[in-house]
Amino acid sequence: MKTQSDNDSNEKYNKARKHIEELKGFYYHLIVYCLFIPFLIFINYKTYWGFQWFWFAILGWGIGLCFHAYHVFVNNGIFGGNWQQRKIEQFMREEEEQRWE
Repeated sequence: MKTQSDNDSNEKYNKARKHIEELKGFYYHLIVYCLFIPFLIFINYKTYWGFQWFWFAILGWGIGLCFHAYHVFVNNGIFGGNWQQRKIEQFMREEEEQRWE
């Protein structure tokens, strides 16, 4: 029979595993960005350097990369994972306090 501590440790393990997968996905995204942008600059240089269209790719993809980084590293804000955990704990405390009144 599983105890509460087993469930807690499984939940923590699953959260940590999910965060590692998100982190790995971000680093893959960053590596592909760093490899592909110079390739786009090279193509632009070899075809027609008069109009430097690679800036659009740098800016657009860079914004996407920033959102990805925010999601992985900073997303503990108003509706991040920590917010959800704090709310669950708050509701559990309030329910426990009401039970004793």
